[in-house]
Amino acid sequence: MIDFPVLVLAGALAGGLVSGLTGFGTGLVVLPIWLQVIPPLLASPLVVICSLAAQLQTLPAIWHAMDWRRLAPFVAGGALGVPAGAWLLPHVAVGAFKAGVGVLLIVVCGFLLARGEAPRLRWGGRGADAVVGLGGGVLGGLAGLSGPLPTLWASLRGWGKDERRAVFQGFNLTILALALLAQSFAGFVTAQVGWLALGALPGTLIGAWIGRRLYAKLDTRGFEKLVLVVLLAAGGATLATAMR
Repeated sequence: MIDFPVLVLAGALAGGLVSGLTGFGTGLVVLPIWLQVIPPLLASPLVVICSLAAQLQTLPAIWHAMDWRRLAPFVAGGALGVPAGAWLLPHVAVGAFKAGVGVLLIVVCGFLLARGEAPRLRWGGRGADAVVGLGGGVLGGLAGLSGPLPTLWASLRGWGKDERRAVFQGFNLTILALALLAQSFAGFVTAQVGWLALGALPGTLIGAWIGRRLYAKLDTRGFEKLVLVVLLAAGGATLATAMR
């Protein structure tokens, strides 16, 4: 049997690697590992803490690509959407909702990968970006799925590798910070979570460091395919969780 600390560290390392490589995806990777040994009430804030650590570590490397005018509509929409999603939570069958999101990601990302080259969406401007951010925030507050929608949208906008990563990493960083704040006020960030974070953060930071260096070797097309593959896997994991 694998020791508890080994699973925590291994999950953190894998999650940090994916986050450093793509700018998102920590929760997708670590939760299936951590939930074997950590109850959900501890795993959820731990994922947020480690995700924030990975995002902050890799942020300086894409700081040059940060366009605050481009990012602002996503963040504003997301900040409004998170409480709206939380309000909807008691009124929506979350399992069925997650299954629908999972199927959508599988179909869309599978189609784009099979197509070979994603279409470029030029319409909508900042208004469309704000709507996408709002949708991501609602999904985050409702089902913890804030990342996929803005990530997919940024991938279809035709921006360069660093520009699109700056958008969805900046968006995810904001939503994660709001989530950590909300969980802290709700009393979920306990001393036990703190001790777990001390054991997990070294793996997260090492993984993110490695992932960031692998990211530097990708061109825009390679990064685009990688993002679609990770989103496809996220759709499969979301669908499997909902079916379970």
